[in-house]
Amino acid sequence: MKPIFPSISVFLAALLFAGCATFQNASHGPVRLDDGKTFSGWDGDLNKTWRIHDGAFVGGSLSTTVPRNEFLGTTHNYTNFVLRVKFKLVGTEGFVNGGVQIRSQRTKNPPNEMAGYQVDIGGPEWWGCIYDESRRNKVVAKSDIAAINKVLRLQDWNDYVIRAEGKRVRAWINSVLTVDYTEPDDSIPQWGKLGLQVHGGGKTEAWYKEIMVEELP
Repeated sequence: MKPIFPSISVFLAALLFAGCATFQNASHGPVRLDDGKTFSGWDGDLNKTWRIHDGAFVGGSLSTTVPRNEFLGTTHNYTNFVLRVKFKLVGTEGFVNGGVQIRSQRTKNPPNEMAGYQVDIGGPEWWGCIYDESRRNKVVAKSDIAAINKVLRLQDWNDYVIRAEGKRVRAWINSVLTVDYTEPDDSIPQWGKLGLQVHGGGKTEAWYKEIMVEELP
């Protein structure tokens, strides 16, 4: 009678290999990107534009016009992911606008700018659109403003969920789907940094908090 131990060893090794492969291909779970106290893991104009208040990143001012677009960006790159962000946009005059950058790169001129997809924030019809910031400089996916207006909380906190997989990007505001976009241009990078924008040209503040990312295979 042949010993069974070699067969058991092979079987256990196969199970271990399959387990490792599954772990490598699986999501590692959501990770918090803000601690409410520091800018660890982020960069941008931390001297004038961005500050931390009540546990949130705040960009801009209600007393002085924001002179130009400013972005708080991650130091880490992401490809496929689910991003969750709570945001609040307030403003008194001028162009009141912000946005969440995904798969974006920093530009050298102007400084602190980011080029890439921006899931937009602002009225009257920017909410939930995808704008190709500092690259093609146009809206590549238009949102259904009528549907968003039914759930949007103006001057208050709202929830963004942004899912990027392959060349497909989807976004939701307060659980309402805003866009479902598949990139047709193979030359457009599908990786990059995440970013938070306050737009220039208005007396405005863009608030962001509870930023969670779950990387996908």
